[in-house]
Amino acid sequence: MALATFKDLCIDVADARVSGTYWSTMLGWRLEMHDDADAHLRDDEGRIQVWLNVVPEPKSVKNRIHLDVNAESVQRAVDAGARVESELPGWTTLLDPDGQEHCVFVRAEPIARRAYELGWDTAEGQESCHRIAAWWAEVVGGSVTDSDGFSSVEEIAHCPWEFFDFAGVPEAKTAKNRVHIDVTTDDLDALVAHGATVLRAKGDGGLGWTVLADPDGNELCAFTDD
Repeated sequence: MALATFKDLCIDVADARVSGTYWSTMLGWRLEMHDDADAHLRDDEGRIQVWLNVVPEPKSVKNRIHLDVNAESVQRAVDAGARVESELPGWTTLLDPDGQEHCVFVRAEPIARRAYELGWDTAEGQESCHRIAAWWAEVVGGSVTDSDGFSSVEEIAHCPWEFFDFAGVPEAKTAKNRVHIDVTTDDLDALVAHGATVLRAKGDGGLGWTVLADPDGNELCAFTDD
C-alpha cells in the first residue's frame, strides 16, 4: 500500500503570469491568477494540477526535475515563448520563458493528454536509477520498469503524468529544486521511516504542510489532515 497520494506539481517562477500562460498553452489547463501574484493551472475536471509560486531567487542551475509534454509540433512551444536548447532523436529540449528545461515529444496522432512524464535526474548507474524509482513507487504507488540507463514509475494513482522517469547524470544536486511534487498522507511518520528527511515541520512559521526531501535530496511537500 502506498504511503502517500500524489497531489500536484509546484514550479518556482519569476513571473507566474508569464510562466503560467506558457504552461497553460503546453498542458491545456486553465490559468488562474492569485491576488498575491502566484497562480495555478486547473484541468478540465476542476482539479488544480500545477502551482506556480513566485520566488525571489533566479534560476541558477539545470533543473533536476523537468516536465515532458506531448505536442503537435515544437513550433507550438516556440510560438508560446520557449526557445530550443537541443534536439535529439525522439524529443526536443527547450527552455520556457523562465529558462526552465523541458522536453517536447512530437506526436503524429491526436493528443488526448499533453502531460507526458516528469523527468528526474539522479546519480549515474542502473542501480541508482532503480533505487530512487523503487523508493518513489513505495511512496505514491505504481510499478517500476528498468531499462538501459534509466528507471520509470508508472500507474501512479491520481497523477496526470504517465511516468516518473529517473535517469543518471554526472552532476550532483547543488541547489533547491525549482520543480517539486506535493503529496497527501495520513502517516507522516511512515514517510520519514521510509527514508524521507524533514526539512521544515508543519506549523513552523505558520506553515500548513511539512517540507521533506527524498533520499536524493529532492524536496517534496506532504499535506496531512491533522
